Amino acid sequence: MVYVLLAPGFEEIEAIAPIDLMRRAGLEVHTVAVSDNRLVTGSHGISVMTDLLASEVTTDGLQAVILPGGLPGTTNLEADATVQSLLDHASSNGLVLGAICAAPSVLGHKGLLCGKRAVCYPGFESALQGAIVDTEALCVIDGTVVTAKGAGAAVEFGLALVKIMVSDAVSQKLREGIQCK
Repeated sequence: MVYVLLAPGFEEIEAIAPIDLMRRAGLEVHTVAVSDNRLVTGSHGISVMTDLLASEVTTDGLQAVILPGGLPGTTNLEADATVQSLLDHASSNGLVLGAICAAPSVLGHKGLLCGKRAVCYPGFESALQGAIVDTEALCVIDGTVVTAKGAGAAVEFGLALVKIMVSDAVSQKLREGIQCK
């Protein structure tokens, strides 16, 4: 099971593109509202009805925790105790952590990027504490951590998540199917 955490002000493309690709790959993906309402509005006014509230999550069968960026979505994610708990659980159990745009800063502030290659939206590099920051790549996989630069990298981010959670072959098949070079 994969949780994609949506806090008010999340970047819509960075959430929806990876959700779509992971579901196409057969992964069980649940959207989680990091708020007291299942209807969460993104940074560009698009509202998404989530599958769960943060208060309803469980770590049983959890494979990955995914953080879309956007502002103030990233700030709202970092301020939430359930998000922090899920990140701690995922990290201590070797689960996949994915973060795109400004959201890698949440991982960096927790020390979860130490010694890992990572990328983020330009201007957030100093928040990637202990990371080997790659300013050129759109998306970086380092072990079980996947980071990406921004909305324009959302498809690459989703394909990278599929690659490490399903297989490179399935990721490549999806790439061809959606006509992504």
